[in-house]
Amino acid sequence: MSVQYFEGVGRRKESSARVRLMSGSGKFEVNGKEAAAYFTRIGDLQDILRPFSAVGEDLQKYDVTVVVNGGGVTGQTEAVRLGLARALLLINKDWTSSLRKFGLLTRDARIKERKKPGLKRARKAPTYTKR
Repeated sequence: MSVQYFEGVGRRKESSARVRLMSGSGKFEVNGKEAAAYFTRIGDLQDILRPFSAVGEDLQKYDVTVVVNGGGVTGQTEAVRLGLARALLLINKDWTSSLRKFGLLTRDARIKERKKPGLKRARKAPTYTKR
C-alpha cells in the first residue's frame, strides 16, 4: 500500500528542505523529531506554519514530514516554510494568489558572498597605514 503525498523542496542560504505533506492527524516531524523539539527558537514554528494560515487550511488535516540539512537555524526555518508552501500548491493551485500575497512562494536568493583575495572577508579590507 502506497501513501499519497505531496512534496515540496525549499532552499535558503546553505539549507535545503524536502517537505512531504499527506492527509493525516496533524503530526509534524522534522528529521525524525517533533517539530517543536527541532525548532526551539521563539517564533520559528509559527513562521514555518504561515503557509497554512495564508490559505486558511488547518494543520490537523495533514501529516508533515521534513528532511532538512545544511545551514543554520534561520536558513532551515525559511527553507522548510518555502517547501511547505510549494507542497500546498500541489494540493490546490487556487492557493497561488494568497500564498504569493504573503510572499511565501518567493525564493530568497541571497547567499553569503565569497571571500576575495587580499581582503579579510568578502569586503573588509586590512587596516590602511600610511607609514
